[in-house]
Amino acid sequence: MNKFHEVQDVSFSGIIMHLRIDGREYRIDIRTQSKRLAKATPKQRGNFEISPSGYGIHWPDLDEDLSIDGLIGVKHVPRLVDADA
Repeated sequence: MNKFHEVQDVSFSGIIMHLRIDGREYRIDIRTQSKRLAKATPKQRGNFEISPSGYGIHWPDLDEDLSIDGLIGVKHVPRLVDADA
């Protein structure tokens, strides 16, 4: 399995989500990403799972999923596969 990202930390300070991904720090206003997450309690926000591939974060109490790429503004370009390979 390819690992898209290495998520080292996810935490919250009010409406700001702090992420450490691939060694870089990000601060994200959760109101711009998810109404569910913005309205959630600290306990609900703190209960999350990072996908094994590092592709996304899931909050089971909220039934909410956010992609890491979407949060940090990264776009992966698919590799072209040689038809003769």
